Amino acid sequence: MDKQQHKLKRKNLRSQEAYKASFKKGALLAIIIASVPFLFSLHESIPSKKIWSTFLFTYDSKVWEDANLVMWIFTGKAIPLLLLLIWFFTCRHWWHHALIVPIIMYTYQIFDLFNEDQGYFDEYQIVVLLPIMAFVVPSIYLIRAKAFNKINNADKTLEELEEEFMIKPKGVWSKVKQYF
Repeated sequence: MDKQQHKLKRKNLRSQEAYKASFKKGALLAIIIASVPFLFSLHESIPSKKIWSTFLFTYDSKVWEDANLVMWIFTGKAIPLLLLLIWFFTCRHWWHHALIVPIIMYTYQIFDLFNEDQGYFDEYQIVVLLPIMAFVVPSIYLIRAKAFNKINNADKTLEELEEEFMIKPKGVWSKVKQYF
């Protein structure tokens, strides 16, 4: 009996530690999401001139000729990207891979923004997204078809099937590794 109580205490302790870690991660995500309006207004502190110098770096806006404008466009792309990444890494539904398409779209737009040698902003985005969409969209359709095939052949509810298709990695690194 003493051995059984000891095992139960260890299990409780591990459960409490897991809860604390989960609480810390959740609190960090909540702080990041709650700070989005502040992050979006950061561009207002950047001067409206071609060259922006700080003690860390100097930014020359070249083609744009206004560092404030470039940072306004950057925050308009980076904040949705941040929120999509949070959604992607915290979502456990079978369809969450569809979020890869807008994530890559925003990433491409950010790289394109700082590639100032080009005069055309967002012009060839579809060329970059097409191969990714050619892989992601059929994959999601096949998962959906498999789910509905199981619904028609079994007495499972949609919630039970979603639970079956959920991916539950142990940590952030294992979640990243499962995609690559």
